[in-house]
Amino acid sequence: MRSLSKFSMGVGDRFGMEGEAQLRAFQAARDRGVTVTPVWNKSNREHSLIGTRPEDVRAEADKAVERCAWQRDYFVDADHIGLGTVDKFLASSDFFTIDVADAIGKPAADEAIAAYAAAMQPFLGTLPIPGIACPVTVTTEGLAEIAAKYLFAVAEAGRVYRHIVQKKGEGNFVTEVSCDETTTPQTPAELLFILAAAAREGIAVDTIAPKFSGEFLKGIDYVGDLGRFAREFADDLAVLAFAQKTFGLPAGLKLSVHSGSDKFSLYPIMHRALAKSGAGIHLKTAGTTWLEEVIGLAAAGGDGLAFAKALYREACGRYDELAKPYLTVIAIDRQALPAPAAVDAWTAEEYVGALAHDQACPRYNIHFRQMVHISFRLAAEKGPEYLDLLRANRAGIEAHVYDNILKRHMAPLFLGAAF
Repeated sequence: MRSLSKFSMGVGDRFGMEGEAQLRAFQAARDRGVTVTPVWNKSNREHSLIGTRPEDVRAEADKAVERCAWQRDYFVDADHIGLGTVDKFLASSDFFTIDVADAIGKPAADEAIAAYAAAMQPFLGTLPIPGIACPVTVTTEGLAEIAAKYLFAVAEAGRVYRHIVQKKGEGNFVTEVSCDETTTPQTPAELLFILAAAAREGIAVDTIAPKFSGEFLKGIDYVGDLGRFAREFADDLAVLAFAQKTFGLPAGLKLSVHSGSDKFSLYPIMHRALAKSGAGIHLKTAGTTWLEEVIGLAAAGGDGLAFAKALYREACGRYDELAKPYLTVIAIDRQALPAPAAVDAWTAEEYVGALAHDQACPRYNIHFRQMVHISFRLAAEKGPEYLDLLRANRAGIEAHVYDNILKRHMAPLFLGAAF
Protein backbone atom coordinates (compact mmCIF):
# COMPACT_ATOMS: atom_id res chain seq x y z
CA MET A 1 0.00 0.00 0.00
CA ARG A 2 1.60 3.27 -1.17
CA SER A 3 0.93 6.21 1.13
CA LEU A 4 2.46 9.56 1.93
CA SER A 5 4.05 10.49 5.22
CA LYS A 6 2.49 13.26 7.28
CA PHE A 7 4.53 15.87 5.42
CA SER A 8 5.39 15.74 1.73
CA MET A 9 6.65 18.20 -0.82
CA GLY A 10 6.40 18.25 -4.58
CA VAL A 11 9.50 19.57 -6.29
CA GLY A 12 9.59 20.53 -9.93
CA ASP A 13 12.73 20.18 -11.99
CA ARG A 14 12.21 21.39 -15.54
CA PHE A 15 15.45 19.97 -16.96
CA GLY A 16 16.08 16.97 -14.73
CA MET A 17 19.48 18.09 -13.45
CA GLU A 18 18.81 19.00 -9.82
CA GLY A 19 17.44 15.80 -8.28
CA GLU A 20 20.41 15.20 -6.01
CA ALA A 21 20.56 18.77 -4.75
CA GLN A 22 16.83 18.64 -4.05
CA LEU A 23 17.06 15.34 -2.22
CA ARG A 24 19.95 16.53 -0.06
CA ALA A 25 17.61 19.22 1.26
CA PHE A 26 15.13 16.51 2.28
CA GLN A 27 17.96 14.63 3.99
CA ALA A 28 18.96 17.77 5.88
CA ALA A 29 15.37 18.28 7.08
CA ARG A 30 15.29 14.68 8.28
CA ASP A 31 18.58 15.18 10.11
CA ARG A 32 16.84 18.04 11.92
CA GLY A 33 14.01 15.78 13.03
CA VAL A 34 11.31 16.15 10.34
CA THR A 35 10.70 13.57 7.63
CA VAL A 36 9.29 15.09 4.45
CA THR A 37 8.52 12.75 1.55
CA PRO A 38 9.92 14.00 -1.78
CA VAL A 39 7.58 13.97 -4.78
CA TRP A 40 9.02 14.88 -8.17
CA ASN A 41 6.21 16.45 -10.19
CA LYS A 42 5.94 17.47 -13.82
CA SER A 43 2.83 18.18 -15.84
CA ASN A 44 1.94 17.12 -19.34
CA ARG A 45 2.15 20.78 -20.38
CA GLU A 46 5.71 21.09 -19.10
CA HIS A 47 6.73 17.87 -20.85
CA SER A 48 5.28 19.14 -24.13
CA LEU A 49 6.96 22.55 -23.82
CA ILE A 50 10.38 21.13 -22.96
CA GLY A 51 10.33 17.94 -25.00
CA THR A 52 10.76 15.53 -22.09
CA ARG A 53 8.81 12.40 -21.19
CA PRO A 54 7.34 11.09 -17.91
CA GLU A 55 9.94 8.31 -17.81
CA ASP A 56 12.66 10.98 -17.69
CA VAL A 57 11.32 12.16 -14.33
CA ARG A 58 11.30 8.60 -12.98
CA ALA A 59 14.89 8.11 -14.14
CA GLU A 60 15.99 11.33 -12.44
CA ALA A 61 14.26 10.45 -9.17
CA ASP A 62 15.64 6.91 -9.09
CA LYS A 63 19.16 8.17 -9.85
CA ALA A 64 19.01 10.81 -7.09
CA VAL A 65 17.73 8.28 -4.56
CA GLU A 66 20.51 5.85 -5.41
CA ARG A 67 23.30 8.42 -5.31
CA CYS A 68 22.06 9.99 -2.07
CA ALA A 69 21.33 6.59 -0.46
CA TRP A 70 17.81 7.79 0.44
CA GLN A 71 16.14 5.03 2.45
CA ARG A 72 12.63 6.50 2.72
CA ASP A 73 9.67 6.64 0.35
CA TYR A 74 9.63 8.91 -2.67
CA PHE A 75 7.15 9.44 -5.49
CA VAL A 76 6.85 10.64 -9.07
CA ASP A 77 3.72 12.72 -9.69
CA ALA A 78 1.76 12.79 -12.95
CA ASP A 79 0.81 16.39 -12.33
CA HIS A 80 -2.50 17.84 -13.53
CA ILE A 81 -3.60 14.90 -15.65
CA GLY A 82 -7.00 13.90 -17.00
CA LEU A 83 -8.42 10.96 -18.86
CA GLY A 84 -6.90 12.18 -22.12
CA THR A 85 -3.35 12.48 -20.79
CA VAL A 86 -2.99 9.90 -18.02
CA ASP A 87 -1.93 6.89 -20.10
CA LYS A 88 1.54 8.20 -20.93
CA PHE A 89 2.23 8.55 -17.17
CA LEU A 90 1.02 5.15 -16.02
CA ALA A 91 4.29 3.25 -16.26
CA SER A 92 6.51 5.83 -14.58
CA SER A 93 4.28 7.50 -11.98
CA ASP A 94 3.01 6.40 -8.60
CA PHE A 95 1.31 9.68 -7.65
CA PHE A 96 -1.50 11.08 -9.81
CA THR A 97 -2.86 14.61 -9.51
CA ILE A 98 -6.29 14.41 -11.12
CA ASP A 99 -7.22 17.89 -12.32
CA VAL A 100 -10.96 18.47 -12.58
CA ALA A 101 -10.88 22.22 -13.22
CA ASP A 102 -12.27 21.97 -16.75
CA ALA A 103 -15.18 19.84 -15.54
CA ILE A 104 -16.31 22.14 -12.72
CA GLY A 105 -19.71 23.64 -13.52
CA LYS A 106 -20.64 21.06 -16.14
CA PRO A 107 -24.06 19.54 -15.40
CA ALA A 108 -24.30 16.04 -13.99
CA ALA A 109 -27.16 13.75 -14.99
CA ASP A 110 -30.44 14.42 -13.20
CA GLU A 111 -30.53 10.92 -11.72
CA ALA A 112 -26.98 11.33 -10.38
CA ILE A 113 -27.92 14.61 -8.71
CA ALA A 114 -31.06 13.07 -7.22
CA ALA A 115 -29.15 10.10 -5.82
CA TYR A 116 -26.49 12.36 -4.36
CA ALA A 117 -29.04 14.69 -2.78
CA ALA A 118 -30.85 11.74 -1.22
CA ALA A 119 -27.63 10.35 0.23
CA MET A 120 -26.77 13.73 1.78
CA GLN A 121 -30.15 14.18 3.51
CA PRO A 122 -28.81 13.17 6.96
CA PHE A 123 -26.55 16.25 6.91
CA LEU A 124 -29.31 18.82 6.41
CA GLY A 125 -29.61 21.47 9.08
CA THR A 126 -26.92 22.77 11.40
CA LEU A 127 -23.75 20.72 11.14
CA PRO A 128 -21.10 21.38 13.81
CA ILE A 129 -17.57 20.63 12.62
CA PRO A 130 -14.87 20.50 15.32
CA GLY A 131 -12.36 23.27 14.74
CA ILE A 132 -14.74 25.60 12.88
CA ALA A 133 -16.18 28.38 15.03
CA CYS A 134 -19.54 28.66 13.25
CA PRO A 135 -21.50 25.49 12.47
CA VAL A 136 -22.04 24.79 8.78
CA THR A 137 -25.63 25.27 7.67
CA VAL A 138 -26.71 22.71 5.10
CA THR A 139 -29.87 23.34 3.09
CA THR A 140 -31.55 21.48 0.26
CA GLU A 141 -30.89 24.46 -2.00
CA GLY A 142 -27.25 24.61 -0.96
CA LEU A 143 -26.73 20.93 -1.68
CA ALA A 144 -28.33 21.37 -5.08
CA GLU A 145 -25.93 24.23 -5.87
CA ILE A 146 -22.90 22.18 -4.81
CA ALA A 147 -24.09 19.22 -6.89
CA ALA A 148 -24.65 21.44 -9.92
CA LYS A 149 -21.17 22.91 -9.65
CA TYR A 150 -19.03 19.95 -8.59
CA LEU A 151 -20.77 16.60 -9.03
CA PHE A 152 -19.85 16.12 -12.69
CA ALA A 153 -16.25 17.09 -11.93
CA VAL A 154 -15.96 14.56 -9.10
CA ALA A 155 -17.50 11.90 -11.33
CA GLU A 156 -14.84 12.69 -13.93
CA ALA A 157 -12.18 12.27 -11.25
CA GLY A 158 -13.76 8.93 -10.46
CA ARG A 159 -13.45 7.83 -14.08
CA VAL A 160 -9.79 8.77 -14.14
CA TYR A 161 -9.15 7.07 -10.80
CA ARG A 162 -10.76 3.81 -11.86
CA HIS A 163 -8.78 3.86 -15.10
CA ILE A 164 -5.55 4.14 -13.10
CA VAL A 165 -6.66 1.36 -10.74
CA GLN A 166 -7.38 -0.88 -13.71
CA LYS A 167 -3.84 -0.39 -15.01
CA LYS A 168 -1.82 -0.21 -11.78
CA GLY A 169 -3.95 -1.94 -9.16
CA GLU A 170 -5.62 -0.46 -6.10
CA GLY A 171 -3.30 0.76 -3.38
CA ASN A 172 -0.28 1.05 -5.66
CA PHE A 173 -0.35 4.83 -6.06
CA VAL A 174 -1.22 8.08 -4.31
CA THR A 175 -4.25 10.04 -5.49
CA GLU A 176 -4.71 13.79 -5.40
CA VAL A 177 -7.81 15.62 -6.57
CA SER A 178 -7.11 19.16 -7.69
CA CYS A 179 -9.93 21.69 -7.71
CA ASP A 180 -7.84 24.80 -7.07
CA GLU A 181 -8.00 26.28 -10.56
CA THR A 182 -11.44 27.84 -10.11
CA THR A 183 -12.49 31.46 -9.77
CA THR A 184 -13.65 31.37 -6.12
CA PRO A 185 -12.52 29.49 -3.01
CA GLN A 186 -14.59 26.54 -1.87
CA THR A 187 -16.59 27.17 1.29
CA PRO A 188 -16.30 24.63 4.12
CA ALA A 189 -19.64 23.14 3.02
CA GLU A 190 -18.48 22.86 -0.59
CA LEU A 191 -15.23 21.16 0.36
CA LEU A 192 -17.05 18.79 2.70
CA PHE A 193 -19.55 17.68 0.08
CA ILE A 194 -16.91 17.46 -2.65
CA LEU A 195 -15.20 14.92 -0.40
CA ALA A 196 -18.53 13.19 0.21
CA ALA A 197 -18.98 12.87 -3.56
CA ALA A 198 -15.43 11.54 -3.91
CA ALA A 199 -16.14 8.88 -1.30
CA ARG A 200 -19.31 7.88 -3.16
CA GLU A 201 -17.22 7.55 -6.31
CA GLY A 202 -14.87 5.20 -4.47
CA ILE A 203 -11.86 7.49 -4.91
CA ALA A 204 -9.19 6.83 -2.30
CA VAL A 205 -8.30 10.51 -1.95
CA ASP A 206 -4.92 11.00 -0.27
CA THR A 207 -4.66 14.74 -0.89
CA ILE A 208 -7.01 17.41 -2.16
CA ALA A 209 -6.01 20.82 -3.50
CA PRO A 210 -8.73 23.40 -2.82
CA LYS A 211 -8.86 26.98 -3.98
CA PHE A 212 -7.89 29.67 -1.47
CA SER A 213 -8.62 33.38 -1.64
CA GLY A 214 -5.91 35.70 -2.85
CA GLU A 215 -3.55 35.17 -5.76
CA PHE A 216 -1.06 32.31 -6.05
CA LEU A 217 1.05 33.72 -8.86
CA LYS A 218 4.06 32.03 -10.41
CA GLY A 219 7.33 32.54 -8.60
CA ILE A 220 6.34 35.35 -6.22
CA ASP A 221 4.86 35.66 -2.75
CA TYR A 222 1.17 35.43 -1.91
CA VAL A 223 -0.96 38.42 -2.87
CA GLY A 224 -3.98 38.76 -0.62
CA ASP A 225 -5.38 39.01 2.90
CA LEU A 226 -3.22 36.93 5.24
CA GLY A 227 -5.90 36.86 7.92
CA ARG A 228 -8.48 35.52 5.51
CA PHE A 229 -6.09 32.86 4.25
CA ALA A 230 -5.39 31.79 7.84
CA ARG A 231 -9.11 31.30 8.50
CA GLU A 232 -9.65 29.39 5.26
CA PHE A 233 -6.65 27.15 5.82
CA ALA A 234 -7.67 26.29 9.39
CA ASP A 235 -11.27 25.67 8.30
CA ASP A 236 -10.12 23.38 5.50
CA LEU A 237 -7.98 21.36 7.90
CA ALA A 238 -11.02 20.92 10.14
CA VAL A 239 -13.23 19.88 7.22
CA LEU A 240 -10.75 17.25 6.07
CA ALA A 241 -10.51 15.72 9.56
CA PHE A 242 -14.31 15.60 9.80
CA ALA A 243 -14.78 14.26 6.26
CA GLN A 244 -12.20 11.52 6.73
CA LYS A 245 -14.06 10.10 9.71
CA THR A 246 -17.55 10.74 8.37
CA PHE A 247 -17.12 9.34 4.86
CA GLY A 248 -14.47 6.69 5.46
CA LEU A 249 -11.77 8.37 3.37
CA PRO A 250 -8.09 7.36 3.73
CA ALA A 251 -6.65 8.00 7.18
CA GLY A 252 -3.81 10.10 5.79
CA LEU A 253 -6.08 12.52 3.90
CA LYS A 254 -4.48 15.96 3.83
CA LEU A 255 -4.49 19.30 2.09
CA SER A 256 -2.33 19.96 -0.94
CA VAL A 257 -1.28 23.56 -1.50
CA HIS A 258 -0.34 24.39 -5.09
CA SER A 259 1.85 27.33 -4.22
CA GLY A 260 3.12 28.47 -7.59
CA SER A 261 6.41 28.69 -5.65
CA ASP A 262 7.65 30.92 -2.87
CA LYS A 263 4.60 31.73 -0.75
CA PHE A 264 6.91 32.68 2.08
CA SER A 265 4.39 34.85 3.94
CA LEU A 266 2.02 31.87 4.24
CA TYR A 267 4.47 29.35 5.67
CA PRO A 268 4.41 30.62 9.29
CA ILE A 269 0.60 30.68 9.18
CA MET A 270 0.45 27.14 7.82
CA HIS A 271 3.04 25.88 10.31
CA ARG A 272 1.09 27.20 13.29
CA ALA A 273 -2.17 25.71 12.03
CA LEU A 274 -0.54 22.33 11.38
CA ALA A 275 1.10 22.31 14.81
CA LYS A 276 -2.21 23.15 16.48
CA SER A 277 -4.28 20.58 14.58
CA GLY A 278 -1.70 17.82 14.18
CA ALA A 279 -2.55 17.65 10.48
CA GLY A 280 -0.22 16.92 7.59
CA ILE A 281 0.34 18.85 4.38
CA HIS A 282 1.52 18.38 0.82
CA LEU A 283 3.21 21.40 -0.77
CA LYS A 284 3.90 21.82 -4.48
CA THR A 285 6.67 24.25 -5.34
CA ALA A 286 6.39 24.44 -9.15
CA GLY A 287 9.25 26.20 -10.92
CA THR A 288 11.48 27.27 -8.04
CA THR A 289 14.32 25.04 -9.21
CA TRP A 290 14.37 26.51 -12.72
CA LEU A 291 14.74 30.00 -11.32
CA GLU A 292 17.55 28.88 -9.04
CA GLU A 293 19.35 27.52 -12.10
CA VAL A 294 19.17 30.90 -13.82
CA ILE A 295 20.29 32.63 -10.61
CA GLY A 296 23.23 30.24 -10.37
CA LEU A 297 24.24 30.89 -13.98
CA ALA A 298 23.96 34.66 -13.59
CA ALA A 299 25.95 34.59 -10.34
CA ALA A 300 28.73 32.64 -12.08
CA GLY A 301 29.33 35.49 -14.53
CA GLY A 302 30.94 34.83 -17.90
CA ASP A 303 28.99 32.57 -20.23
CA GLY A 304 26.37 31.91 -17.57
CA LEU A 305 25.54 35.57 -17.13
CA ALA A 306 25.59 36.12 -20.89
CA PHE A 307 23.09 33.30 -21.32
CA ALA A 308 20.79 34.72 -18.63
CA LYS A 309 20.85 38.13 -20.31
CA ALA A 310 20.15 36.69 -23.75
CA LEU A 311 17.31 34.62 -22.30
CA TYR A 312 15.63 37.73 -20.95
CA ARG A 313 16.10 39.66 -24.19
CA GLU A 314 14.48 36.88 -26.21
CA ALA A 315 11.70 36.46 -23.64
CA CYS A 316 10.72 40.12 -23.95
CA GLY A 317 10.43 39.70 -27.71
CA ARG A 318 8.22 36.62 -27.33
CA TYR A 319 6.14 37.79 -24.38
CA ASP A 320 2.69 36.98 -25.76
CA GLU A 321 3.70 33.45 -26.72
CA LEU A 322 5.33 32.70 -23.36
CA ALA A 323 2.61 34.29 -21.26
CA LYS A 324 -0.36 32.65 -23.00
CA PRO A 325 -0.35 29.35 -21.02
CA TYR A 326 0.01 31.25 -17.73
CA LEU A 327 -2.27 34.26 -18.03
CA THR A 328 -4.34 33.24 -15.00
CA VAL A 329 -1.30 32.83 -12.75
CA ILE A 330 0.94 35.76 -13.63
CA ALA A 331 0.58 39.51 -13.13
CA ILE A 332 3.40 41.07 -15.11
CA ASP A 333 3.35 44.82 -15.56
CA ARG A 334 5.33 45.17 -18.78
CA GLN A 335 5.97 48.84 -18.02
CA ALA A 336 7.80 47.75 -14.87
CA LEU A 337 10.10 45.36 -16.73
CA PRO A 338 13.66 46.59 -17.27
CA ALA A 339 14.60 47.17 -20.89
CA PRO A 340 16.72 44.38 -22.38
CA ALA A 341 19.42 46.92 -23.22
CA ALA A 342 19.61 47.90 -19.55
CA VAL A 343 19.80 44.23 -18.48
CA ASP A 344 22.61 43.66 -20.98
CA ALA A 345 24.70 46.15 -19.01
CA TRP A 346 24.01 44.58 -15.59
CA THR A 347 26.69 42.98 -13.48
CA ALA A 348 26.14 39.49 -12.10
CA GLU A 349 25.20 41.02 -8.75
CA GLU A 350 22.64 43.31 -10.36
CA TYR A 351 21.01 40.47 -12.32
CA VAL A 352 20.82 38.21 -9.26
CA GLY A 353 19.48 41.06 -7.14
CA ALA A 354 16.60 41.62 -9.54
CA LEU A 355 15.77 37.92 -9.88
CA ALA A 356 16.41 36.28 -6.50
CA HIS A 357 13.37 36.30 -4.22
CA ASP A 358 14.72 38.58 -1.52
CA GLN A 359 12.08 41.17 -0.72
CA ALA A 360 14.58 43.14 1.37
CA CYS A 361 16.76 43.72 -1.68
CA PRO A 362 16.00 47.08 -3.35
CA ARG A 363 16.76 45.61 -6.79
CA TYR A 364 14.24 42.76 -6.49
CA ASN A 365 11.64 43.03 -9.28
CA ILE A 366 8.58 40.75 -9.14
CA HIS A 367 7.78 41.46 -12.81
CA PHE A 368 11.28 40.53 -13.94
CA ARG A 369 11.10 37.36 -11.82
CA GLN A 370 7.77 36.29 -13.32
CA MET A 371 9.08 37.01 -16.80
CA VAL A 372 12.06 34.72 -16.30
CA HIS A 373 9.82 32.14 -14.60
CA ILE A 374 7.72 31.61 -17.73
CA SER A 375 10.74 31.61 -20.06
CA PHE A 376 11.96 28.05 -19.44
CA ARG A 377 10.77 27.07 -22.92
CA LEU A 378 13.49 29.25 -24.39
CA ALA A 379 16.18 27.41 -22.44
CA ALA A 380 14.71 24.13 -23.69
CA GLU A 381 15.02 25.38 -27.27
CA LYS A 382 18.74 25.96 -26.71
CA GLY A 383 19.13 22.27 -25.91
CA PRO A 384 22.79 21.28 -25.34
CA GLU A 385 23.91 24.88 -24.88
CA TYR A 386 21.81 25.28 -21.75
CA LEU A 387 22.49 21.81 -20.40
CA ASP A 388 26.23 22.24 -20.91
CA LEU A 389 26.11 25.46 -18.90
CA LEU A 390 24.28 23.65 -16.10
CA ARG A 391 26.96 20.97 -16.07
CA ALA A 392 29.78 23.51 -16.11
CA ASN A 393 28.36 25.38 -13.11
CA ARG A 394 27.24 22.45 -10.97
CA ALA A 395 28.57 23.50 -7.58
CA GLY A 396 27.08 27.00 -7.58
CA ILE A 397 23.71 25.97 -8.98
CA GLU A 398 23.33 23.03 -6.61
CA ALA A 399 24.08 25.30 -3.65
CA HIS A 400 21.31 27.67 -4.72
CA VAL A 401 18.82 24.81 -5.24
CA TYR A 402 19.65 23.21 -1.89
CA ASP A 403 19.54 26.44 0.11
CA ASN A 404 16.31 27.57 -1.48
CA ILE A 405 14.40 24.36 -0.77
CA LEU A 406 15.76 23.75 2.72
CA LYS A 407 16.13 27.23 4.16
CA ARG A 408 13.32 29.12 2.46
CA HIS A 409 10.64 26.46 2.08
CA MET A 410 11.17 23.50 4.40
CA ALA A 411 12.51 25.36 7.42
CA PRO A 412 9.63 27.83 7.91
CA LEU A 413 6.87 25.40 6.89
CA PHE A 414 7.91 22.07 8.36
CA LEU A 415 10.43 23.05 11.04
CA GLY A 416 8.96 26.38 12.08
CA ALA A 417 12.40 27.93 12.20
CA ALA A 418 14.78 30.01 10.13
CA PHE A 419 18.29 28.94 9.17
